[in-house]
Amino acid sequence: MATYKRQRFLLMTLDPVHIGTGGYRLGRVDNSIVREPGTRIPKIPGTSLHGAARSYAAQLYETPEAAGQSQDKVTDPDKNPVCYTFGYIKKKQNGNETMAYSGVVNIFDAQVVFFPVYSMAGPVWVSTINRMHEAGFEVEAEENNKLAETWDSGSVVLTWERKDALNLGWLMVRVAKDKAVVKAPNEWKKDQRWQNVKQIAIVKESLFGHIVNSNLEVRTSVAIDPERGAAVDKALFTYEALPRATFLTAEVVLDDYRDGDRNRPFPKSKTEKNNPLPGNEWRGPLDVVRTGLRMIEWLGVGGMGTRGFGRIAIVGEPIEEEYGKGAQYQNIAQEVR
Repeated sequence: MATYKRQRFLLMTLDPVHIGTGGYRLGRVDNSIVREPGTRIPKIPGTSLHGAARSYAAQLYETPEAAGQSQDKVTDPDKNPVCYTFGYIKKKQNGNETMAYSGVVNIFDAQVVFFPVYSMAGPVWVSTINRMHEAGFEVEAEENNKLAETWDSGSVVLTWERKDALNLGWLMVRVAKDKAVVKAPNEWKKDQRWQNVKQIAIVKESLFGHIVNSNLEVRTSVAIDPERGAAVDKALFTYEALPRATFLTAEVVLDDYRDGDRNRPFPKSKTEKNNPLPGNEWRGPLDVVRTGLRMIEWLGVGGMGTRGFGRIAIVGEPIEEEYGKGAQYQNIAQEVR
C-alpha cells in the first residue's frame, strides 16, 4: 500500500537569496527574482529546492551521476536511494528502450512567512494572520485570546508594547490597540534562530506585498576587464534578493507508490563506495530530502552563490503528518458517522 506523509519545514535565509527569472526586464532592477503571479510576493520555487536537494544528496552518497537528467552512468539506479527518491530513467537490458520512474517526493514552493524590515524600534519581522496560521503558528490577542478584525489596513498589530506610530522601512503606520502573542509549533520554538525573533508586526494582506517588495535587498555589480583590472564599460547591472533572516515555510509530500517493493533501497548507512554516510541513516526518501535540504545551509541555492548568496537553514525539525491519521481526520470521521 502506498504511503503518504507530509513534512512542513521552517526555513531561514542566512544570506541574501536570488532565484532569478532568467532574464532582464525594465524596471527597478535588471535581474528580478521569482514572485507569485497573484500577490507579487517573492518565493523560492520548489524546482530550485528539488534540484539542490537532489544534487547535494547525490554528492553525499558518492554517486554524483545520480543528480543529472539522465542516469545512464548510474550502475544500478533501482538500488540507488537518490534515484528512488527523486526519479530516474532506466534502460532495458536490450538497450533500445528506456523506462522512466517518477520520484516519490513532491517538494513545493517556499512561501515567505516573516519578512525582516528596519524600523525605529530595531529589526521587525512583518507577517499576516493568514500566513502565520497556514504555516502552523498560533496568533491571539494578549488579553481576550482573539484578535479583533476591526483594525484597518493602515495600522499594525505588534507583539510588544508601543503607542507611537512605527515605520516599516519607508512606510509609517499606526499602532493598533490590540497586542498580539505569536506561538511557534513545538518543533520550531526551541531553535535559537526563532528565539532571536523578538518583535513581530502583523499587517493586512493588502499591505504585506508593498512592504516586502519595497524592502528587498538590491545590489549593483559590474564586470571586470581581466587585462585592465577595471570595470568594463556599460557592464553595470543590478539585481534583487530576499534579505538575510527571512523566514519561509516549504512542504515536502511523500507519495511512495512503490512502498512494499522488496528491492526498496532503504535503509542506508553507507555510501555507494562503502564509506560511512555523513549524518544520520537514511531510513526512507524523506531522510534523503532532509539531508539534501540541510546541505543548502552550507552550499546555498539559486544564483550568485560565489558572491555570498543562497544559504538557507532549516529551523528546528519538520512537522510531520501522515495521511489518515491525526486529530483532524478523527474529527472528520466522527462527523461522517
